[in-house]
Amino acid sequence: MAPNLGEIAALMTAICYSTSSVFFTLAGRKFGPLVTNRLRLITAILLLGTAHWIIFGSPIPIDTQPIQWFWLGSSGIIGLAIGDLFLFRAYIILGPRIGLLFLSLSPALTTLLAWIVLGETLSSANMIGILLTLLGLTWVVLESNPKRETTQADKSLPRQKRYITGIMAGLIAAVGQSFGMILAKFGLTGNFPPLSANVIRMTSAFVALWIVTIIQGQVITTFQQAHNQKSGLKYILGGSFFGPLIGVSLSLFAIQNTDLGVASTIIALPPIFLLPISHFVFKEKISWRAVAGTVLAVTGVGILFWL
Repeated sequence: MAPNLGEIAALMTAICYSTSSVFFTLAGRKFGPLVTNRLRLITAILLLGTAHWIIFGSPIPIDTQPIQWFWLGSSGIIGLAIGDLFLFRAYIILGPRIGLLFLSLSPALTTLLAWIVLGETLSSANMIGILLTLLGLTWVVLESNPKRETTQADKSLPRQKRYITGIMAGLIAAVGQSFGMILAKFGLTGNFPPLSANVIRMTSAFVALWIVTIIQGQVITTFQQAHNQKSGLKYILGGSFFGPLIGVSLSLFAIQNTDLGVASTIIALPPIFLLPISHFVFKEKISWRAVAGTVLAVTGVGILFWL
């Protein structure tokens, strides 16, 4: 059976997330995770608002039911404002490949939640495909060298504590991703445009995060840091283009047009795509076990696509 449009969109999402993770890792090393998330949301709002204006005639959806704002807004706050903050922290400590690998837990959690909350069922082939993909991703993360991965992190913390902090950040990001997708599924009823859904999610995340920023009195320091590290703004722009604008819109289309378990498993593939990037850009040594895990994960995705 040929892949449907939702599965193809999920694969394109994974490619976009792979690219954006590199940009946001470089940005995070300039600004830190909190400022990176703040600047990313500003850039994402501008890009999404412009795209929505061109396509639909207004920067935000104006004929949207309050219930959709509730579900999609909640999804944005949990998945984008909170989840991505911890994801960026994991990027900085563990590197983009290992940071994203912790999101490999998200498909299993999302599938479980979709079964409990949405009543979705998966075929035997789907279950085998998801299992193989998760085994491959797990194999890759278990072969990682904690000492080498954590040398890019904040040197003020002991090496082992940095690594544990990165693991916890990755786990929280995975939980945020899963709950965000479940909530988004509720808001995507009635063929609601994914771009409009993306605008609502990003706007809600933006408002929530910047209210906290104002309360903390960190607005001026955020923009001062952006001004002092102008070279890092190009990474924010690149990451926002491939992530919030293109990648997130494709992910919403994917979960709208295929089962959550299948979509989230395919979307979790960026660590596989990042193997060559991590080797050539971040100078990581890639072992044969990482390659074997890659083959296993790709086989699992192939089963999801064609069976």
